[in-house]
Amino acid sequence: MTTLEDLLKIPRFSDLKLLTNPTKANTVVESIEISETPDVAGFIPKKIFLLTTAMVYKDNQKELITLIDSLKEQEAAGIGIKVGRFIEAIDPEVVEYANKIDFPIVQVPSTQPLGALLHQLLNFLWDTKTEQLSYALDIQKRFSNLLIHDVSIARFIADFGKMINAPVILLSPYRKVIAHSKHFTQTSKPAEYYVEQLVSKYDHWIEDTNTSFMINDLNQAPLQIAGFTVTVNSYFPHYLLILNPEKVPYPMSEFAVEQACLVLSFMLYKNQKVQKSFDFFKSDFLAQLIEYQQAPHQSKRDWLDLGANYDLKKSTYYQVAYAVCSQSSITATKIKYQEEESDVAFQWLQETLPLKIKHTSIFKIKNTNHFAILIQSKVDDLDKILRDISVELSEKLPINLTFALGNHYETIEQFASSYIEAKTAYEELATITDGTLVHHYHPKGMKSLFEKMSLEDIHYFCETTLKELAYPVEDSYIELRKTLQCYLSFQCEISKTAKEMYLHRNTIKYRIDHCARLLGKNIQDPTNSLNLRLALELSERSNQH
Repeated sequence: MTTLEDLLKIPRFSDLKLLTNPTKANTVVESIEISETPDVAGFIPKKIFLLTTAMVYKDNQKELITLIDSLKEQEAAGIGIKVGRFIEAIDPEVVEYANKIDFPIVQVPSTQPLGALLHQLLNFLWDTKTEQLSYALDIQKRFSNLLIHDVSIARFIADFGKMINAPVILLSPYRKVIAHSKHFTQTSKPAEYYVEQLVSKYDHWIEDTNTSFMINDLNQAPLQIAGFTVTVNSYFPHYLLILNPEKVPYPMSEFAVEQACLVLSFMLYKNQKVQKSFDFFKSDFLAQLIEYQQAPHQSKRDWLDLGANYDLKKSTYYQVAYAVCSQSSITATKIKYQEEESDVAFQWLQETLPLKIKHTSIFKIKNTNHFAILIQSKVDDLDKILRDISVELSEKLPINLTFALGNHYETIEQFASSYIEAKTAYEELATITDGTLVHHYHPKGMKSLFEKMSLEDIHYFCETTLKELAYPVEDSYIELRKTLQCYLSFQCEISKTAKEMYLHRNTIKYRIDHCARLLGKNIQDPTNSLNLRLALELSERSNQH
């Protein structure tokens, strides 16, 4: 990529004089043309540097402004006007206008034939492009050789840094250093030092692609970093950083960097697919484990031995955390986004959890974007650890993790119980909007069976079971209901009920007999006792609505 500024710095073109602002001469030049036609802009491609004698404008230079406007619209690199033949000097008003619209004007001396100048400029451009292409093809051959030998990403980054003689860093979507060139081993600061500076200075830098940033080096001097996206996922790309790109030896063409990004995309994609294959077998093991433990008449199986490859450990503490990426109204319908979001969050958990909790194993749950985390050691501050992990990820990417915890058990054979509890706790999250990141399972008992029943059906069940005692108003019925409730709570034992209510046992016996006559059933019968206890609880809860 050659700019007009590059061309003007070459000694052989030192007699060309830039009349407009030098800072605006950074336009890219891809070719050179000579023309005296006023409407030439309609017949040339973009990034052309036009040479002319301005013959048709010798009597009215102000008409050059129209030509400049058309060239600007066509994204031309600039115009070179030869003086001393048809015009003696370029009108200052024309130069002022060109400055105003940031369009370079170069004065060509009368001693410079335009044909010879065209030839010299084109030779330079062609030689440059040939050199760049040759360099890029050499880079491509070296990359192909590395791929054939199946080198690691760390080795590839090290070799790429050596090829361009510049420090190189590869980052994950959540800006963790995956690999870096060997330049950083020779300094007192690791690659993370520069990444932390970049992140702190540019909060939203990952939203930009293929751009450059300025930070400070070890001596607090300005340091340029060029950033390039490495696309493996559509929504959460990786990033390649090159430090001091302006010092990279010529010819370091953009094509070479593009090739590096392309090769890295392939390598990361391949690794991702290999990992997904392993995760699939792990998910299949999880499904078998849960299905088997829920089946009746189980035979003994050594799950710890079968799950040794999936980080299952012998312990007296097993607890499952169900992890989910919360969706916003925008992402709720984006299936591809949810899949990629889940992959990134899963990788994040795999890298961060083991550093904070010993003996964890993370499973992807089949046919979902959810995870099951098996915790195999007691953790006193588990809620805080999970909250911190979720918050840290949300600060790096727009991903919000929530967790639901089952109870802990002493044997791996009870894994399914903790998993079902954790999943049940997750399913209850739809009714919780307080922003809590960690939820716990709370057993509901038999009452949960009636949660989806209508209020009318509950009232009918309570009234047919308890009759006048379902929703009593009279004091005598209220006392009878209290006595019945206490009697059932103490497993139909009169003495314990009397002691609890501070009444004589004969009073309790009389009241229970009265209840039996009122209800028309034997209260001590197990089925009747169960129905009565349930009706008492439901009538009390439904009466609150």
